[in-house]
Amino acid sequence: MTDPRGTQFDLDQYIGMKVKKARLDEGLKLVDVARISGISQGMVSKIENAQVSTSLETLNKLCSAIGLSISKLFNDFDRPDGGAQFTKAGSGLEVVRRGTEKGHTYQLLTYKRGGKTAFEPFMITMDDLSEIFPTFSHPGEEFIYLVSGKLVYRHGNHLYEMEAGDSLTFDAEIPHGPEKLVEVPIQLLSIINYADD
Repeated sequence: MTDPRGTQFDLDQYIGMKVKKARLDEGLKLVDVARISGISQGMVSKIENAQVSTSLETLNKLCSAIGLSISKLFNDFDRPDGGAQFTKAGSGLEVVRRGTEKGHTYQLLTYKRGGKTAFEPFMITMDDLSEIFPTFSHPGEEFIYLVSGKLVYRHGNHLYEMEAGDSLTFDAEIPHGPEKLVEVPIQLLSIINYADD
């Protein structure tokens, strides 16, 4: 396990930290835990300070005394580190797409270096009511979610009147795109999935 500062804990340190936190959360003193568990106060202190490795039997008594189950004790120990890509609002990578020349702003919200891209999420901003739109057609399946504003969106021969909170999912090979902006500014989240069928 790694703490928020990136320090790696070994098993004894991890057990000590979790046991001490559970004891303090319960408002128990070392002497209370020793009395309830039947484990000496010195041994409880050594376990909490990772000065000794303890048997499962002793650990079970200790956990019972502080109201911590063995399964809960270990639930965080082997958790993978993770490492998601975090993008702050408004800081996506601005990219050029077909709609850029029409005044659309495209922010790519995540990117992957190397390998095949499975999906692309964009935040698209539109703010010109008089705009005339081209239709778009590209591989993949697309999901769009209208964050703000109102517009009429075309997919093939169908028109959808969309307002904030509405979404569409469709085959992106079929011509699609905004037909008419009704209320600006518009923010549209678009996620294109390129995964193979």
